[in-house]
Amino acid sequence: MKNLLKLGFLGVCGVITLASCDSDSSPSRGDLVELKAYSKTPNFLKLESAFSGVKIYPLLSSEDQLADTPNFVYGSMADGAGLLRNSDGTFTLINNIEADYSIARIQLDKTFKPVEGEYILNANATASTAQCSGSLITEEEHGFGPLYLSGGEWGGASKGVFATNPLKSASAASTPRMLTAMGQWSTENAVAIGKNAYADKTVVFIGDDHSDNEVPSGQLGMYVGDRGDLEGGKLYGLKVTSEGIMYEVDMEEGTTYNASFVELTEKNIDLLDAEAKEKGVMGFSRLEDIDWRRGSAMNNREIYFCVTGRKKDGLVGKGSIYGRVYKVALNETDPTGAAKITCVLDGDKLTGKAKLFHSPDNILVTENYAYIQEDPNGYFDGEKNHAASLYQYNLNTGELKKVLECDQVAASTQGYGASYQDKAWEITGMIDISETIGVSNTFLLITQNHGWEPANGGAFTDPMANDAAETRKEGSQLYVIQGLNR
Repeated sequence: MKNLLKLGFLGVCGVITLASCDSDSSPSRGDLVELKAYSKTPNFLKLESAFSGVKIYPLLSSEDQLADTPNFVYGSMADGAGLLRNSDGTFTLINNIEADYSIARIQLDKTFKPVEGEYILNANATASTAQCSGSLITEEEHGFGPLYLSGGEWGGASKGVFATNPLKSASAASTPRMLTAMGQWSTENAVAIGKNAYADKTVVFIGDDHSDNEVPSGQLGMYVGDRGDLEGGKLYGLKVTSEGIMYEVDMEEGTTYNASFVELTEKNIDLLDAEAKEKGVMGFSRLEDIDWRRGSAMNNREIYFCVTGRKKDGLVGKGSIYGRVYKVALNETDPTGAAKITCVLDGDKLTGKAKLFHSPDNILVTENYAYIQEDPNGYFDGEKNHAASLYQYNLNTGELKKVLECDQVAASTQGYGASYQDKAWEITGMIDISETIGVSNTFLLITQNHGWEPANGGAFTDPMANDAAETRKEGSQLYVIQGLNR
């Protein structure tokens, strides 16, 4: 979901092969790109006044028909994504469709207009397991690739890490590849950090969206292998070692604590959870999306993740209720060595800078900012009484600003779902595409429009993704956001 691929591919007789592409992000790269509203669905994102100069363009939605594949349906609850630039100047979007348990591949022309879509992983391949956040591994950023990682989170039996060749034929959509060495979790995402973090290692972090009403049980997993090896490495879990820290809420916002990584040998979801708890791995109230800071090698060793929170009596004093954002600073020479962890934003601190937080779920990290996206869990208390919002967190100054909010009032009046109190939308899938398309400060962002269903009583589901009789009916929207700082 979060990484850029500045390599291209060329399709010949239905077989897609890689072709090299100049990685210079000079202005000429974006000469043919025309950012505008290509979707028939209106914009339902409302900017804050401080970001009034930002441009928003609806790019694709579940009710759109693509010119070259009119039967393709942009399915229910689109989520994690990655963008590829092709050698002929066109683009390809790889996009998880969470509630259809699938992964779509969408072609965009040289102007950045979506023209074609197909599914490269379907519900049969995933055993009807939701594909939530996703991330690209690329030669440029990681030293090998391309490969797309996605997490099996809920619904089915494949709760591990999927590795999908973004160039695979759609005829093989029923054939999955699982990275068993990374274990089974309620996997929200798996994210490989930048190659400059460690000279000869590939390090992948795994977010565990484990829901428990009594004990915070979402763990931060870490896989470490030799460069490019996703099968033969070892698995670890994050343990907070500072004295007096038993639960996540024992860590106060702004205070840094000692941490380490303990090796985990189990792979089965239940046995792995039990082993992690036995070895003191920290549990969080639903650990969701993860990303790493761009820029220097030291930056690449700076990891951020969202904890979405859970409002249950049994978790009071143990796990976050309204959500948190954490930073992990990895060891300079050894990813398994001594580390540091800091809660940088605490939504439970009702007079703090994150007092608006209502279930932060997804995160994108650039060199200077983190963009935090909400999936409200229905706790509309006080300052939390708002629709899903996007926040900008300055990594250098610590300033937090609200960027925009889903305008479900306008949406409901136009027949696109209900109020946010009844069916709150989710903001997700945000990726930085500035260098890929050659247009500065440009991002993709997705909304899951819960409550928006087809007027004909059908479902926003492509049978090539999921042919089950019962599916989630709700639609999705994909936007271009232009003008946010990186």
